[in-house]
Amino acid sequence: MPFANFKVPAGSLDEKQKQQLVTRATELYVDIYGERARANTMVLVEEVTDGGWGIGGNVLTLAMLQGSADD
Repeated sequence: MPFANFKVPAGSLDEKQKQQLVTRATELYVDIYGERARANTMVLVEEVTDGGWGIGGNVLTLAMLQGSADD
């Protein structure tokens, strides 16, 4: 069974964007394994609590991540 696990900052995606992740990840597995993979592909979108991310020894928040997209 193909399985994809996306960990995203809580509040960073709306329901439509989560649906897009599920749909596109499923389509990717179908492209690779064929149509037989569609019914068995599991996609998990996990929201990580704000401040539960870190890069380079620094804790990141959603506000920080959103601010960096504007730079």
